[in-house]
This record gives sequence, C-alpha cells and structure tokens, in this order.
Amino acid sequence: MSTAKPGGRVRGFQFSAWNLLLLIPLLILVTPLYNFDEPRLFGLPFFYWFQLVFVIAGVVCTGIVYLATRKKRNGGKGDGR
Repeated sequence: MSTAKPGGRVRGFQFSAWNLLLLIPLLILVTPLYNFDEPRLFGLPFFYWFQLVFVIAGVVCTGIVYLATRKKRNGGKGDGR
C-alpha cells in the first residue's frame, strides 16, 4: 500500500516486474558457475572475464530498471524537469 504525501512524493513498497532484472547481477555470487580456467579470452582465464561481463550486465540491468520505473515513481511526470 502506498500513500501520497503533500509534496507529491509516494511512500511505501511498490513492486514492479522490472525489479526482477536486478536478480541477474546477483548470479555473480554463485562462484561454482564460473570457477574455471578455460576458455581463455585474450589470455584472460574464464574466471576473470566472466566477472567483467557480469559487471557490465549489472550496469545494463540497473539502467534498464531505472529507466523503466522512474516514471512510475514520479507519478508519470517524467524525470521531474
């Protein structure tokens, strides 16, 4: 349940299906998923380049969730400008 404050701010928990994308970066915590030496990419073991890919994926997922949910947080008013 969310309640509108006098300043137009919305308080309370608001679930969005877009927030499920934020679970993807948490997969990096499952170390057995990428605890391998091969295949190598430009001489880097799989262990290292897979983590770098997940850092980029985490940034992309966070950006997508932000862009998809910012209008909902502002009551459909865009970015507030």
